[in-house]
Amino acid sequence: MVENKIVVGISQGDLNGIGLEIILKTLSDPALAELCVPVLFSSQKTVSYFRKMLNLEEFNFNPLRDLNQINGKKPNVYICYEEEVTIEMGKATLSGGKYAKLSLEAATQALIDKKIDVLVTAPINKHSMQEAGFIYPGHTEYLGEKLGGKPLMLLCSGDLRVAMVTGHVPVKNISQYINTETVLMKINQLHDSLVKDFGIRKPKIAVLGLNPHAGENGAIGDEEINAIIPAINIAKENKMVYGPYSADGFFGNNTQSKFDGVLAMYHDQGLIPFKTLAFGGGVNFTAGLNFIRTSPDHGTAYEIAGKQTADESSFREAVYAAIDIYRKRNLMEEISANPLAFSPIKKERG
Repeated sequence: MVENKIVVGISQGDLNGIGLEIILKTLSDPALAELCVPVLFSSQKTVSYFRKMLNLEEFNFNPLRDLNQINGKKPNVYICYEEEVTIEMGKATLSGGKYAKLSLEAATQALIDKKIDVLVTAPINKHSMQEAGFIYPGHTEYLGEKLGGKPLMLLCSGDLRVAMVTGHVPVKNISQYINTETVLMKINQLHDSLVKDFGIRKPKIAVLGLNPHAGENGAIGDEEINAIIPAINIAKENKMVYGPYSADGFFGNNTQSKFDGVLAMYHDQGLIPFKTLAFGGGVNFTAGLNFIRTSPDHGTAYEIAGKQTADESSFREAVYAAIDIYRKRNLMEEISANPLAFSPIKKERG
Protein backbone atom coordinates (compact mmCIF):
# COMPACT_ATOMS: atom_id res chain seq x y z
CA MET A 1 0.00 0.00 0.00
CA VAL A 2 1.03 3.64 -0.54
CA GLU A 3 0.91 5.74 2.63
CA ASN A 4 -1.37 3.11 4.21
CA LYS A 5 -3.89 3.56 1.41
CA ILE A 6 -5.17 0.71 -0.74
CA VAL A 7 -3.83 0.85 -4.30
CA VAL A 8 -6.72 0.29 -6.72
CA GLY A 9 -5.73 -0.84 -10.20
CA ILE A 10 -8.21 -0.05 -12.97
CA SER A 11 -8.34 -1.55 -16.46
CA GLN A 12 -9.72 0.88 -19.04
CA GLY A 13 -12.12 -1.49 -20.82
CA ASP A 14 -13.33 -0.83 -24.37
CA LEU A 15 -12.22 2.62 -25.54
CA ASN A 16 -15.34 3.04 -27.65
CA GLY A 17 -17.76 2.42 -24.79
CA ILE A 18 -18.51 4.34 -21.59
CA GLY A 19 -15.58 2.84 -19.66
CA LEU A 20 -13.23 5.79 -19.56
CA GLU A 21 -16.10 8.21 -19.03
CA ILE A 22 -17.24 6.47 -15.84
CA ILE A 23 -13.63 5.96 -14.74
CA LEU A 24 -12.67 9.64 -15.06
CA LYS A 25 -15.93 10.81 -13.47
CA THR A 26 -15.23 8.52 -10.52
CA LEU A 27 -11.59 9.57 -10.20
CA SER A 28 -12.59 13.25 -10.32
CA ASP A 29 -14.28 12.92 -6.94
CA PRO A 30 -11.84 14.31 -4.32
CA ALA A 31 -13.36 12.06 -1.65
CA LEU A 32 -11.88 9.02 -3.39
CA ALA A 33 -8.35 10.20 -2.59
CA GLU A 34 -9.11 9.77 1.12
CA LEU A 35 -9.83 6.06 0.61
CA CYS A 36 -7.36 4.80 -1.97
CA VAL A 37 -4.69 5.46 -4.57
CA PRO A 38 -6.04 4.79 -8.10
CA VAL A 39 -3.82 3.47 -10.89
CA LEU A 40 -5.45 3.44 -14.33
CA PHE A 41 -3.81 1.20 -16.92
CA SER A 42 -4.09 3.19 -20.14
CA SER A 43 -1.98 5.87 -21.83
CA GLN A 44 -1.36 9.55 -21.27
CA LYS A 45 -2.74 10.40 -24.70
CA THR A 46 -5.90 8.35 -24.27
CA VAL A 47 -6.71 9.81 -20.85
CA SER A 48 -6.00 13.35 -22.09
CA TYR A 49 -8.39 12.78 -25.01
CA PHE A 50 -11.23 11.73 -22.71
CA ARG A 51 -10.45 14.44 -20.19
CA LYS A 52 -10.93 17.04 -22.93
CA MET A 53 -14.03 15.35 -24.34
CA LEU A 54 -15.65 15.30 -20.89
CA ASN A 55 -14.61 18.87 -20.05
CA LEU A 56 -12.64 17.69 -17.02
CA GLU A 57 -9.69 19.99 -17.59
CA GLU A 58 -9.14 20.36 -13.84
CA PHE A 59 -8.66 16.61 -13.51
CA ASN A 60 -4.95 16.07 -12.91
CA PHE A 61 -3.18 12.74 -13.04
CA ASN A 62 0.32 11.38 -12.65
CA PRO A 63 1.66 9.51 -15.71
CA LEU A 64 4.12 6.76 -14.85
CA ARG A 65 6.06 3.93 -16.43
CA ASP A 66 7.34 2.44 -13.19
CA LEU A 67 4.83 1.08 -10.66
CA ASN A 68 7.36 1.69 -7.91
CA GLN A 69 6.78 5.43 -8.43
CA ILE A 70 3.05 5.64 -7.72
CA ASN A 71 1.93 9.06 -6.50
CA GLY A 72 -0.12 8.62 -3.34
CA LYS A 73 -1.89 11.99 -3.58
CA LYS A 74 -3.59 11.90 -6.98
CA PRO A 75 -4.76 9.44 -9.66
CA ASN A 76 -2.01 7.67 -11.58
CA VAL A 77 -2.01 6.52 -15.19
CA TYR A 78 0.32 3.64 -15.92
CA ILE A 79 1.33 3.91 -19.57
CA CYS A 80 0.62 0.57 -21.29
CA TYR A 81 1.09 1.91 -24.81
CA GLU A 82 2.50 5.04 -26.42
CA GLU A 83 0.82 5.21 -29.81
CA GLU A 84 -2.20 7.34 -30.66
CA VAL A 85 -5.32 5.23 -30.85
CA THR A 86 -8.27 5.70 -33.19
CA ILE A 87 -11.34 6.08 -31.01
CA GLU A 88 -14.76 5.47 -32.61
CA MET A 89 -17.32 6.07 -29.91
CA GLY A 90 -20.22 3.64 -29.93
CA LYS A 91 -18.59 1.11 -32.28
CA ALA A 92 -17.20 -2.37 -31.69
CA THR A 93 -13.76 -2.38 -33.32
CA LEU A 94 -10.63 -4.52 -33.39
CA SER A 95 -8.69 -1.54 -32.01
CA GLY A 96 -11.07 -1.28 -29.05
CA GLY A 97 -10.50 -4.95 -28.28
CA LYS A 98 -6.73 -4.70 -28.69
CA TYR A 99 -6.23 -1.89 -26.18
CA ALA A 100 -8.75 -3.31 -23.72
CA LYS A 101 -6.70 -6.53 -23.80
CA LEU A 102 -3.40 -4.65 -23.30
CA SER A 103 -4.81 -2.77 -20.33
CA LEU A 104 -6.30 -5.86 -18.70
CA GLU A 105 -3.12 -7.88 -19.11
CA ALA A 106 -0.94 -5.12 -17.65
CA ALA A 107 -3.29 -4.57 -14.70
CA THR A 108 -3.54 -8.30 -13.98
CA GLN A 109 0.24 -8.66 -14.00
CA ALA A 110 0.54 -5.72 -11.61
CA LEU A 111 -1.90 -7.46 -9.28
CA ILE A 112 0.09 -10.70 -9.43
CA ASP A 113 3.29 -8.73 -8.75
CA LYS A 114 1.56 -7.00 -5.80
CA LYS A 115 2.17 -3.55 -7.23
CA ILE A 116 -1.57 -2.92 -6.77
CA ASP A 117 -3.84 -4.32 -4.06
CA VAL A 118 -7.13 -4.83 -5.91
CA LEU A 119 -8.38 -4.73 -9.50
CA VAL A 120 -11.49 -2.97 -10.85
CA THR A 121 -12.26 -3.71 -14.49
CA ALA A 122 -14.22 -1.48 -16.86
CA PRO A 123 -16.61 -3.12 -19.38
CA ILE A 124 -15.24 -4.90 -22.43
CA ASN A 125 -16.72 -6.10 -25.71
CA LYS A 126 -16.04 -9.83 -25.65
CA HIS A 127 -16.20 -10.24 -29.43
CA SER A 128 -13.74 -7.37 -30.03
CA MET A 129 -11.40 -8.79 -27.41
CA GLN A 130 -11.50 -12.23 -29.01
CA GLU A 131 -10.79 -10.71 -32.44
CA ALA A 132 -7.69 -9.19 -30.82
CA GLY A 133 -6.50 -12.60 -29.62
CA PHE A 134 -8.25 -12.89 -26.23
CA ILE A 135 -9.09 -16.58 -25.93
CA TYR A 136 -11.47 -16.41 -22.95
CA PRO A 137 -15.28 -16.02 -22.81
CA GLY A 138 -14.90 -13.06 -20.45
CA HIS A 139 -13.09 -11.46 -17.51
CA THR A 140 -14.11 -14.15 -15.05
CA GLU A 141 -12.56 -17.04 -16.95
CA TYR A 142 -9.36 -15.10 -17.73
CA LEU A 143 -8.84 -14.01 -14.14
CA GLY A 144 -9.66 -17.49 -12.89
CA GLU A 145 -6.69 -18.83 -14.83
CA LYS A 146 -4.28 -15.99 -14.03
CA LEU A 147 -5.03 -15.26 -10.39
CA GLY A 148 -5.40 -18.71 -8.86
CA GLY A 149 -8.40 -20.22 -7.13
CA LYS A 150 -11.81 -21.13 -8.56
CA PRO A 151 -13.81 -18.11 -9.76
CA LEU A 152 -17.39 -17.56 -8.63
CA MET A 153 -19.43 -14.80 -10.27
CA LEU A 154 -21.09 -12.93 -7.40
CA LEU A 155 -23.33 -9.89 -7.97
CA CYS A 156 -23.68 -7.59 -4.98
CA SER A 157 -25.81 -4.61 -4.01
CA GLY A 158 -26.25 -3.87 -0.32
CA ASP A 159 -27.55 -7.05 1.32
CA LEU A 160 -28.45 -8.65 -2.03
CA ARG A 161 -25.78 -11.12 -3.19
CA VAL A 162 -26.45 -13.47 -6.09
CA ALA A 163 -23.92 -16.07 -7.28
CA MET A 164 -24.08 -18.40 -10.29
CA VAL A 165 -23.19 -22.07 -10.68
CA THR A 166 -22.53 -21.51 -14.40
CA GLY A 167 -21.39 -18.28 -16.04
CA HIS A 168 -20.86 -17.70 -19.74
CA VAL A 169 -22.30 -21.04 -20.87
CA PRO A 170 -24.79 -21.49 -23.75
CA VAL A 171 -28.28 -22.22 -22.41
CA LYS A 172 -28.44 -25.55 -24.25
CA ASN A 173 -25.35 -26.75 -22.33
CA ILE A 174 -26.25 -25.57 -18.81
CA SER A 175 -27.68 -28.89 -17.60
CA GLN A 176 -24.36 -30.61 -18.38
CA TYR A 177 -22.74 -28.58 -15.58
CA ILE A 178 -25.44 -29.20 -12.99
CA ASN A 179 -24.21 -32.10 -10.89
CA THR A 180 -23.93 -32.68 -7.15
CA GLU A 181 -20.18 -32.06 -7.02
CA THR A 182 -20.32 -28.73 -8.88
CA VAL A 183 -23.38 -27.38 -7.03
CA LEU A 184 -21.83 -28.33 -3.68
CA MET A 185 -18.55 -26.66 -4.62
CA LYS A 186 -20.37 -23.44 -5.51
CA ILE A 187 -22.39 -23.52 -2.28
CA ASN A 188 -19.14 -23.86 -0.33
CA GLN A 189 -17.48 -21.08 -2.32
CA LEU A 190 -20.40 -18.74 -1.72
CA HIS A 191 -20.42 -19.57 1.98
CA ASP A 192 -16.68 -18.99 2.32
CA SER A 193 -16.88 -15.66 0.48
CA LEU A 194 -19.77 -14.44 2.62
CA VAL A 195 -17.68 -15.20 5.71
CA LYS A 196 -14.25 -13.88 4.71
CA ASP A 197 -15.14 -11.17 2.16
CA PHE A 198 -18.34 -9.79 3.72
CA GLY A 199 -17.80 -10.55 7.40
CA ILE A 200 -21.00 -12.60 7.85
CA ARG A 201 -20.29 -15.20 10.55
CA LYS A 202 -23.13 -17.65 9.86
CA PRO A 203 -24.56 -16.85 6.43
CA LYS A 204 -27.95 -18.12 5.30
CA ILE A 205 -27.86 -19.32 1.67
CA ALA A 206 -30.78 -19.98 -0.68
CA VAL A 207 -30.30 -22.31 -3.65
CA LEU A 208 -32.52 -21.99 -6.72
CA GLY A 209 -33.71 -24.89 -8.83
CA LEU A 210 -32.79 -25.25 -12.49
CA ASN A 211 -36.21 -26.06 -13.92
CA PRO A 212 -39.57 -24.24 -13.72
CA HIS A 213 -41.14 -24.76 -10.29
CA ALA A 214 -37.82 -26.31 -9.18
CA GLY A 215 -38.65 -29.41 -11.22
CA GLU A 216 -41.96 -30.07 -9.42
CA ASN A 217 -40.77 -33.38 -7.94
CA GLY A 218 -39.39 -34.59 -11.24
CA ALA A 219 -42.40 -33.70 -13.39
CA ILE A 220 -40.46 -30.87 -15.13
CA GLY A 221 -36.88 -32.16 -15.10
CA ASP A 222 -34.85 -34.23 -12.68
CA GLU A 223 -31.75 -32.08 -12.03
CA GLU A 224 -33.19 -31.01 -8.69
CA ILE A 225 -33.70 -34.61 -7.53
CA ASN A 226 -30.43 -35.98 -8.93
CA ALA A 227 -28.02 -33.12 -8.29
CA ILE A 228 -29.26 -30.00 -6.51
CA ILE A 229 -31.09 -31.52 -3.52
CA PRO A 230 -28.26 -33.98 -2.75
CA ALA A 231 -25.78 -31.06 -2.78
CA ILE A 232 -28.01 -29.03 -0.44
CA ASN A 233 -28.38 -31.98 1.93
CA ILE A 234 -24.61 -32.47 2.15
CA ALA A 235 -24.03 -28.74 2.69
CA LYS A 236 -26.71 -28.65 5.40
CA GLU A 237 -24.54 -30.78 7.64
CA ASN A 238 -22.52 -27.73 8.71
CA LYS A 239 -24.04 -24.73 6.90
CA MET A 240 -27.39 -22.94 6.77
CA VAL A 241 -28.48 -23.82 3.23
CA TYR A 242 -32.07 -23.97 1.97
CA GLY A 243 -33.87 -24.86 -1.23
CA PRO A 244 -34.24 -25.55 -4.04
CA TYR A 245 -36.55 -22.61 -4.66
CA SER A 246 -38.49 -21.83 -7.80
CA ALA A 247 -36.71 -18.75 -9.14
CA ASP A 248 -39.80 -16.79 -10.20
CA GLY A 249 -41.67 -17.14 -6.93
CA PHE A 250 -38.48 -16.65 -4.90
CA PHE A 251 -37.78 -13.17 -6.24
CA GLY A 252 -41.45 -12.34 -6.82
CA ASN A 253 -42.14 -12.80 -3.10
CA ASN A 254 -39.01 -10.90 -2.03
CA THR A 255 -37.71 -14.06 -0.38
CA GLN A 256 -34.14 -13.01 -1.21
CA SER A 257 -34.34 -10.41 1.58
CA LYS A 258 -34.32 -13.26 4.13
CA PHE A 259 -30.95 -14.59 2.97
CA ASP A 260 -27.34 -13.42 2.96
CA GLY A 261 -26.64 -15.07 -0.40
CA VAL A 262 -28.51 -16.68 -3.28
CA LEU A 263 -27.08 -19.34 -5.59
CA ALA A 264 -28.62 -19.36 -9.07
CA MET A 265 -27.98 -22.14 -11.56
CA TYR A 266 -27.16 -19.99 -14.60
CA HIS A 267 -26.33 -16.49 -15.79
CA ASP A 268 -29.72 -15.05 -16.70
CA GLN A 269 -31.58 -16.78 -13.86
CA GLY A 270 -29.48 -14.77 -11.42
CA LEU A 271 -28.69 -11.62 -13.36
CA ILE A 272 -32.15 -10.72 -14.64
CA PRO A 273 -33.69 -10.36 -11.15
CA PHE A 274 -30.49 -8.84 -9.77
CA LYS A 275 -30.33 -6.13 -12.41
CA THR A 276 -34.06 -5.49 -12.11
CA LEU A 277 -33.64 -4.89 -8.39
CA ALA A 278 -30.23 -3.20 -8.32
CA PHE A 279 -29.25 -1.96 -11.79
CA GLY A 280 -27.02 1.10 -11.72
CA GLY A 281 -25.67 0.43 -8.25
CA GLY A 282 -24.69 -3.21 -8.43
CA VAL A 283 -21.21 -4.69 -8.43
CA ASN A 284 -19.84 -7.82 -10.08
CA PHE A 285 -17.34 -9.44 -7.70
CA THR A 286 -15.26 -12.45 -8.74
CA ALA A 287 -15.19 -14.43 -5.51
CA GLY A 288 -13.02 -17.48 -4.94
CA LEU A 289 -9.79 -15.99 -6.30
CA ASN A 290 -6.54 -15.34 -4.46
CA PHE A 291 -6.91 -11.65 -5.39
CA ILE A 292 -9.82 -9.20 -5.40
CA ARG A 293 -11.52 -8.12 -8.60
CA THR A 294 -14.74 -6.14 -9.01
CA SER A 295 -16.50 -4.43 -11.92
CA PRO A 296 -19.70 -2.48 -12.59
CA ASP A 297 -22.84 -4.50 -13.31
CA HIS A 298 -23.28 -3.14 -16.85
CA GLY A 299 -21.63 -3.38 -20.25
CA THR A 300 -20.03 -0.99 -22.73
CA ALA A 301 -23.32 0.87 -23.37
CA TYR A 302 -22.32 1.86 -26.92
CA GLU A 303 -25.69 3.56 -27.41
CA ILE A 304 -24.74 6.39 -25.03
CA ALA A 305 -20.95 6.36 -25.49
CA GLY A 306 -19.59 9.85 -26.15
CA LYS A 307 -22.79 11.60 -25.05
CA GLN A 308 -21.46 12.40 -21.58
CA THR A 309 -24.60 10.97 -19.97
CA ALA A 310 -23.17 7.75 -18.51
CA ASP A 311 -23.86 7.21 -14.79
CA GLU A 312 -20.70 6.28 -12.90
CA SER A 313 -22.56 5.01 -9.81
CA SER A 314 -21.98 1.31 -10.45
CA PHE A 315 -18.29 1.83 -11.21
CA ARG A 316 -17.84 3.93 -8.09
CA GLU A 317 -19.56 1.21 -6.04
CA ALA A 318 -17.20 -1.34 -7.62
CA VAL A 319 -14.22 0.66 -6.33
CA TYR A 320 -15.74 0.97 -2.86
CA ALA A 321 -16.61 -2.75 -2.81
CA ALA A 322 -13.04 -3.75 -3.74
CA ILE A 323 -11.67 -1.60 -0.91
CA ASP A 324 -14.19 -2.97 1.60
CA ILE A 325 -13.62 -6.61 0.63
CA TYR A 326 -9.84 -6.11 0.79
CA ARG A 327 -10.12 -4.80 4.35
CA LYS A 328 -12.49 -7.55 5.48
CA ARG A 329 -10.36 -10.28 3.90
CA ASN A 330 -7.22 -8.94 5.59
CA LEU A 331 -9.02 -8.73 8.92
CA MET A 332 -10.21 -12.32 8.58
CA GLU A 333 -6.66 -13.45 7.77
CA GLU A 334 -5.34 -11.67 10.86
CA ILE A 335 -7.96 -13.27 13.07
CA SER A 336 -7.31 -16.70 11.60
CA ALA A 337 -3.53 -16.35 11.89
CA ASN A 338 -3.65 -15.31 15.55
CA PRO A 339 -6.49 -17.23 17.18
CA LEU A 340 -6.96 -16.81 20.89
CA ALA A 341 -5.43 -19.67 22.83
CA PHE A 342 -8.02 -22.02 24.29
CA SER A 343 -7.87 -22.55 28.03
CA PRO A 344 -10.52 -24.51 29.92
CA ILE A 345 -12.35 -22.60 32.62
CA LYS A 346 -11.74 -24.18 35.97
CA LYS A 347 -14.74 -24.38 38.22
CA GLU A 348 -14.17 -22.44 41.40
CA ARG A 349 -14.63 -24.31 44.64
CA GLY A 350 -16.97 -22.68 47.01
